[in-house]
Amino acid sequence: MTRARSPALDMSGSDPSLMTRMRQQRNLVAGALLTLLLVGAAALSLVWTPWSPFEIDMTAKLQAPSRVHWLGTDPFGRDVASLLLMGARSSILVGVIAVGIGLVLGTAAGLLAAARRGWAEELIMRLADFTFAFPAILSAIMMTAVFGAGIVNAIIAIGIFNIPTFARISRASARQIWTRDYVLAARACGKGPWRITLDHVLPNMASVLIVQATIQFAMAILAEAALSYLGLGTQPPQPSWGRMLAEAQTLLYQAPLLAVFPGVAIAMAVLGLNLLGDGLRDLLDPKLSRKR
Repeated sequence: MTRARSPALDMSGSDPSLMTRMRQQRNLVAGALLTLLLVGAAALSLVWTPWSPFEIDMTAKLQAPSRVHWLGTDPFGRDVASLLLMGARSSILVGVIAVGIGLVLGTAAGLLAAARRGWAEELIMRLADFTFAFPAILSAIMMTAVFGAGIVNAIIAIGIFNIPTFARISRASARQIWTRDYVLAARACGKGPWRITLDHVLPNMASVLIVQATIQFAMAILAEAALSYLGLGTQPPQPSWGRMLAEAQTLLYQAPLLAVFPGVAIAMAVLGLNLLGDGLRDLLDPKLSRKR
C-alpha cells in the first residue's frame, strides 16, 4: 500500500505564482515594511542609540526637536529618540515570549483535544473558557498584588491569556483536518493518533497558526503598553512606550509631542502586525486564493 501524503504547506518556492501573489498583496507588503521597521529599531538599539536612554540631564529637560535631540527630550532630560528605540526592544521581547507561551501550550492543548475527543476535549475547552474570564490586564493586576510589578509578571499574564486563543483555533483547525481523506488513509495504514497529529495535522495547520501568532503579537504589544501605562509592566529605568505615555499625560499642554511620539510608535507597530497578519491570511488561505 502506498504511503498517504498530506498536502502540507510548501514555502520552498515551488509555486511559481507565489512571488507574484505576494507582490499583489498590498496589506502584506505594507505590514512587512512596518514590522521590519519595528524589528530594525529594536535591533539598532542593541548596538547604538543617539544618547544613553538612562542618562538624566535636568538642564536639558523638555527641549523641542533639534539637531542635537532629534525628537526632543522628556521631563528628565532623556533623549526621546533613544527611549523610543529601547522601547521597541521591550515591546518585541514581551510579544515574542508571551506569544510563544500561548503558541506552544495552546497549540498542544488544542491538538490534544482534537485527537482524544471525549472528556479530554471537554475539560480542555472548559479550562479555556475559564481562562478567558481573566484578561491579561486583570491577571497582571492580580499577579502584581502577590508578586509585585515587573515585566516578567506582565509576560506571564499576557502569555496565559494567549493560551486559550491558540487552543481554540488549533482545535477547530485540527478537527477539520482529521476528517480529510489523507488522514483517513493514514489511519488505515495503522498510524496512531499522535503520529498522525505530528505528520499530517500539525503541518497542515501551520499557516493558520502563523497568521494568528502575528495578530496576537500585535495584541501583546498593546497589552504591554497598557500594563506599563498603569505601572504594572516594564519598570524604570528600562524604557517602555506605555510608560512614556503615562509620563507625558501631565504635560499635554506644555509638551504634546511627548505623547505623540510613543503613541504613533504603538499605533504603527500594531497596524503593521495586523496588516501583516491579514496579508499572510490572504496569501496562505487556499480558499481566498481561489476567490482572487
